[in-house]
Amino acid sequence: MAPSGATIEAARPVPAATPAIPGPPLKWAGGKRWQVPHLVPLWEAHARRRLVEPFCGGLAVALGLRPARALLNDVNPHIISFYLWLKRGLRIDLPMRNDERLYYAHRRRFNGLVADGRASTRAAASLFYYLNRTGYNGLCRFNRRGEFNVPFGRYDRINYRRDFSPYRVAFAGWEFTHSDLEGIPLEPGDFVYADPPYDVEFTDYSRQGFTWEDQVRAAEWLARHRGPVVLSNQATDRIVALYEALGFTLRFLRAPRRISCTGDRTPAREVLALRGI
Repeated sequence: MAPSGATIEAARPVPAATPAIPGPPLKWAGGKRWQVPHLVPLWEAHARRRLVEPFCGGLAVALGLRPARALLNDVNPHIISFYLWLKRGLRIDLPMRNDERLYYAHRRRFNGLVADGRASTRAAASLFYYLNRTGYNGLCRFNRRGEFNVPFGRYDRINYRRDFSPYRVAFAGWEFTHSDLEGIPLEPGDFVYADPPYDVEFTDYSRQGFTWEDQVRAAEWLARHRGPVVLSNQATDRIVALYEALGFTLRFLRAPRRISCTGDRTPAREVLALRGI
């Protein structure tokens, strides 16, 4: 019983805990998680807009910026199929171990599903995740026959996730598409963040590859967009000249280099090309 004259306050409801935002679900070569602190100030003034990523890759940027609405596209159909299964609350029940024999057995099974027209199944999505976590350096590489051909990785330990249900909340307002960039249904007010494959020799991220002509086409397409645009790439001489010629404002960053066939870990010079920011 409260003392005489004391005021009794009604118990205040304890606010429900905000669901934790999950991190990128895949190991992704060239991922842009390091770039998010540079992008947040550019995004904040436009946060009510829809975020569009023509090359969504490992989702580090979308999960870092946390837009309420997003259209996330990639030319690689397997990664989009995987994200669509995550949006449904994927649970993986296949064996997952850091084991070379199992890795190549699962790789053969994945390529068999692709060849049989079953690349969009839950089994294929589960295998794609396992191959990504276990393969060499998180690479996603396909040969001209459309076969995943990344070799077994060399990791001391791998943490595998089986329950992806937390992504259902994170992806609730996000749409995933598999399209060439010019097929993306852009709206005039969209905020576009584009991270095409680097202007480097390796272009086998998808079966079709990504050529210099594709770099030019992407830059010209983005230059025509009426909303804000952030375009990211390695700052090669011809990329810098292309973006300057199209009227982008350029900022230069030092990107961490985590993958190199020579062992060189010197930071790479990267460019952010801005329009309408």
